[in-house]
Amino acid sequence: MSEFNNDIRIQDLPDDGSNNATDFYDNFREKLNSVEKFPLMYTFKFIVKADTNAQEEVKELFTHGSTKFSDKTSSGGKYTSITVETFVNNAEEVIDYYKKVSKIKSVIML
Repeated sequence: MSEFNNDIRIQDLPDDGSNNATDFYDNFREKLNSVEKFPLMYTFKFIVKADTNAQEEVKELFTHGSTKFSDKTSSGGKYTSITVETFVNNAEEVIDYYKKVSKIKSVIML
């Protein structure tokens, strides 16, 4: 995982064309391009409620052959953290994954 992923927390902003969402994604794209050297294996982290189908929904979005998943259930069993490592060609692919995951209920993106 790159240092960049440790410093930035992705917000669940609507992709509705509003200036807030556009500004956020434009800024995020710039930061990704300034810190990462694409193409690369990128690490995504998500937290989902354990009693939902969200974990499977998240995993269904990552179909590249390089994709690796690791899961860890919280000590109380209410949440599951999902780490996804997958190949991306550019910052736009990273953003596209986040936008797709943001449409799944009960997902916290880190």
